Amino acid sequence: MIVYLAEPAVGAAIEDWRAWLAHERRASDHTLDAYGRDLAAFLEFVSERLGYKPGLKDLENLKTVDFRGYLAMRMAKGFARTSTARAMSTLRGFFRFLDRAGIVHNAVIGAVRAPKTPRSVPKALSAEEALEAVDSVAELSDRDWIGKRDKALLMMLYGCGLRIGEALALNRNQAPEGETMVVTGKGSKQRLAPVLAAVREAVNDYLASIPYQSPGDDDPLFIGVRGGRLTARVAQRQMQRLRALLGLPETATPHALRHSFATHLLAGGGDLRTIQELLGHASLSTTQRYTEVDSARLTEVYRDAHPRARRMEGGRKGDGAS
Repeated sequence: MIVYLAEPAVGAAIEDWRAWLAHERRASDHTLDAYGRDLAAFLEFVSERLGYKPGLKDLENLKTVDFRGYLAMRMAKGFARTSTARAMSTLRGFFRFLDRAGIVHNAVIGAVRAPKTPRSVPKALSAEEALEAVDSVAELSDRDWIGKRDKALLMMLYGCGLRIGEALALNRNQAPEGETMVVTGKGSKQRLAPVLAAVREAVNDYLASIPYQSPGDDDPLFIGVRGGRLTARVAQRQMQRLRALLGLPETATPHALRHSFATHLLAGGGDLRTIQELLGHASLSTTQRYTEVDSARLTEVYRDAHPRARRMEGGRKGDGAS
């Protein structure tokens, strides 16, 4: 249980915020706990700074120097920049909620910059980062249906391994209904993609929330605010905002979610040939590069899967014993 060092009125506001995240933004328990820990750490810092538990008025009266002091404290304690960036994003989200609800208005937090996260080479997101991105994207929009749309889209990229263009090209009659779906990829080649129950639920939740009239079967599955087909640029912009919100590396793009799909399957024991089919790659060598498979992992897969490799391993052991 997370303990918040604050007056009861602040605690009540926190519970309202968490309820809003859970029910309106469909945030997972993992995301709620992460946000809760970030907020609890900040309130502990404020309590030590004030000498007493802060109330709503104290939060409203916080100055730029208070937020910067919090950042300085984290830096002095050796917190990672990505962790601090996410903590500041949590605070911004909480204060935005308080402002919209008419509880607290504090404009200075918007002027406080979190530390820049270091650049990194292209790579897959960790499982934790990918799940947090999917769970958090709905928080970026004040329109409920748009938040649900963005979550459904990212779910398809990470849960089904689709390219962004493949997902955005889907029409309404191609919405996933079973455990697999037919996807048209590069060169108009079709393949079967797996569909988790969570993906179907997210898509259905989004479709049920669309404010426009019932579309035809050939209308786009993912639509923009004016009802036309959603563009890749919108999805890229949302991922850019997610990077700032969660402190993700600059390599966290819509394509990185497809990359993560493949990498996490491989790490979980999936074989390269199956992953190649799921991704729609014409060449297995493309899959190997795409999933950043190192030579040790390839050797392990080969030894476990190839009967001749197993026989040769056994022969070498026998030779060594003789």
